[in-house]
Amino acid sequence: MKTTNLHDLQASVQDKSAFLQLGDYLKMAQAFLSYLQASNPTRIVSPSHNNYIFYQYSKSDGYKITRPLNSDLFIESPEEMKDKFERFISFLSDLKKLQERVSSNETYKDYIESREIDKVIYTLQQTIGCVGDSFDNSNQSRKRIGMLFEVLVKLIIKELGMECEPRTVNLPIPNQPGYSMSYELDLVFSKNKAILTSETKFIHPTEIVGSVKTTSKDRIDKVFLDKFLLSRLLGRDIKVVAVFLHDVQRAVKGKSIFGINSTFKTNHFLGYTVALNKLDGVYYVDPRPEMTSNPKLAEQVRDFQKFLTVDLWTLTKTDH
Repeated sequence: MKTTNLHDLQASVQDKSAFLQLGDYLKMAQAFLSYLQASNPTRIVSPSHNNYIFYQYSKSDGYKITRPLNSDLFIESPEEMKDKFERFISFLSDLKKLQERVSSNETYKDYIESREIDKVIYTLQQTIGCVGDSFDNSNQSRKRIGMLFEVLVKLIIKELGMECEPRTVNLPIPNQPGYSMSYELDLVFSKNKAILTSETKFIHPTEIVGSVKTTSKDRIDKVFLDKFLLSRLLGRDIKVVAVFLHDVQRAVKGKSIFGINSTFKTNHFLGYTVALNKLDGVYYVDPRPEMTSNPKLAEQVRDFQKFLTVDLWTLTKTDH
C-alpha cells in the first residue's frame, strides 16, 4: 500500500478483509511511517517522561493527537521497519525449530537482548493505533484496534507452528441443570492439535487460554476472574495467560497536556493474585518500570519476548 493520505490509512484500518497475515501489518506500518515522513506532523516529547512522544496531525486532519509512543520501542523509519520486520520473520522461523533452546543459543543472544522483537511488534500495533487516533470519534476505532492486536498475537503464535484461534464455549453450571455460561476466549493455543473428547470438550488439558488486550485498564479483574471461573466450572486448573501491549495514557500534568499516566493498578493486581489465583503468565510489549522494580510484580510480569522465546514452549509442554 503506497499512500501518504491519512484518509486512505483510516480506510485500511477499517477494512475487514485486511490483516490476514503478518505481511499486511508491515504494509500498514510502512504506509503510516511514510505518511509521517511526507506530512511531517508536530513531534512532541512528553515533559514528564522524555522517552514518550506524541504526533499532532495538521490542521487539515483536525490537529488530532496520537497516543503516547515509547520512543525506545517505536521504529520511526519505514526502511528500518522493513529491515527489522524481515529479521523478525527469519527469527520466528528459527524459533519454531529451536523452541525454548533459542534463549540459550549464543547466535541469538545479542538479537534478543536488543529487544528488537518487542520493537517490531510494538511498532506494527502502534502505527495502527495512531491511525485510529485520527478518527473524529476515537470510540469507533478502539474496538477495531484491540481486535487487530488479538489477530497480530494470533498470527505470531501460528507462525511458530502452534494451533491458535479464538473460541466461544458454553460451560454448564454445576448443579444447575439446563443452565450454562457463554464464554468468549480471545485465544486458545496449543503445540499440537488437541483432540477434544467428551471429558475435555471445552478446553483440553494441553491448551492454554490467552487474554489479549492493548491495555489492562478496566480489564485486569476479568482475566483473573476468567481463570477462577473456568477452573471452577470445569473442575480442574485451566492455564490462563494475559498479553498486554502497554499500560500508559496521555494525561494533563500542570500546564501540559502531554503528561503520561500509568493505567496499571498494582494493588488490584496483587489483590486478585491473593484473593483469586495467580495467572500462569502476564506479558507486556511495553512493560511499566514498576513491573521490574517491584519484586512482587517482577515475579509474575515479563516482557512479551520472554513469552515467545521461553514461556510459550514451557507452558505447552505436555506428557499427554
